[in-house]
Amino acid sequence: MDSFTGKLAVVTGGGSGMGRELVRQLAAQGCSVGACDLNPHAVTETAAIARTGAPPGVHVTSHACDVSDEAQVLRFRDEVLEGHATDHVDLVFNNAGIGGGGSFIRDRREEWERTFAIDWWGVYYCARAFLALLIASGDGVLINTSSFNGFWAALRPGVPHTAYSAAKFAVKGFSEALIEDLRVNAPHVRVAVVMPGHVGTDIVSNTVRILGREPELMNDAALEAARAGLIRLGWATENASIDELRQSLVRANAQFRDNAPLSAAEAATIILDGIRAGAWRILVGEDAKMLDALVRAKPEAAYDWAELGRTATETVAKTTPGP
Repeated sequence: MDSFTGKLAVVTGGGSGMGRELVRQLAAQGCSVGACDLNPHAVTETAAIARTGAPPGVHVTSHACDVSDEAQVLRFRDEVLEGHATDHVDLVFNNAGIGGGGSFIRDRREEWERTFAIDWWGVYYCARAFLALLIASGDGVLINTSSFNGFWAALRPGVPHTAYSAAKFAVKGFSEALIEDLRVNAPHVRVAVVMPGHVGTDIVSNTVRILGREPELMNDAALEAARAGLIRLGWATENASIDELRQSLVRANAQFRDNAPLSAAEAATIILDGIRAGAWRILVGEDAKMLDALVRAKPEAAYDWAELGRTATETVAKTTPGP
């Protein structure tokens, strides 16, 4: 796919972050888009932004959809077909995702399963709903967003990340399994798996909103329960007051977004360049590339923090130019 001009793309999680940038950049390159998000106001805003920068003839529609609900996904599919007067789509970006459910042991089951449902079942339901339409296009691409947590299942020492990582491993495995399946049964359709590192998005604020943990609405007991996690993440101290814990959560999204080495716009550009180049495995960010190399080099040491640190230091030393 040398060009996106004249194509029709579907983007989930299009209300913010990489999803919004994918919609905006696709439209700017002459691609019509049907975008969905759990937040209808955000995705409506995305569509308006994308239309402003799009050439004549590009059609961008916005849709409300919880991708963890198959009935809503099927409705979204039907709305896209009707809104774009088409019987096929050319690209499907399974981009929607949240964090949460860090601990399988300590966190609430409902939170764990909500995170897993959006991050895995959302990809599965959308693949089920749209694959026949990609086959009908004659030149379709299914793009599934995993993560560096799709090959390394932790955030840092002392910070488990089980629901998100389990889902992202599933997305990666599903995508790789489809390579041969499509090659045999629909050779004109291909799949790509995207594995970003730390990208500046609003995933933190989106997560707390979707999981009902907005700092402004949390009571003192809930904030106290969050203290240990905030300390592990470096967002609070042992002696922080309840009000300081609340403010730490409020600042967390801005810190995650603004301290990222890669912006959402830069990440979207890398993804689209990879699709045009025909890549099936797209690592986004130098951190994702380095961690991928470290885990592949010594998989048995992936969760041995001391050994992983030594390997990382050695790798940096070998790749850093001398004076």
